[in-house]
Amino acid sequence: MLEFLIPAAHAEAEAGIAGGGAIGQIVMLVGFVVIFYFLLWRPQSKRAKEHKNLIGNLAKGDEIVIGGGLVGRITKVNEQFLTMELNEGNEVNVQKSAVAAVLPKGTIKSI
Repeated sequence: MLEFLIPAAHAEAEAGIAGGGAIGQIVMLVGFVVIFYFLLWRPQSKRAKEHKNLIGNLAKGDEIVIGGGLVGRITKVNEQFLTMELNEGNEVNVQKSAVAAVLPKGTIKSI
């Protein structure tokens, strides 16, 4: 006969705990959102903004590195593409979004 009373006692105890846990779950969810924002979302948007500024400021004569590791000098800039001179007589058309970094002047000569 006691076997019938024990599950009822467990059910009553769990109901009391679950009622106070709703606020804890909300606090935990808000905490995860804040952590996600500061560790992932914010740094990624900051990097994207810096890359957009980098692409917007490209000009003829800049020395650049593209994502594939090629180094060259810009000879022509269009809306979506640019022409990069790898060495004399060797030019390559590249998407602007492939530019990884702008190098200081004279870097190509020192390589």
